[in-house]
Amino acid sequence: MLLRGVESVQDADGTVHPVERPVVALCRCDKSSRLPWCDGTHKVIPR
Repeated sequence: MLLRGVESVQDADGTVHPVERPVVALCRCDKSSRLPWCDGTHKVIPR
């Protein structure tokens, strides 16, 4: 999921992550090693 123009992201645990870029990608498959950010792991997960 791409987010544009946000200043922070709050994860399910309530931790607030500051955003320093104009566009960020959030992980929706829950397999990223950089949660809550997407690291592309979804591309190698078998369907």
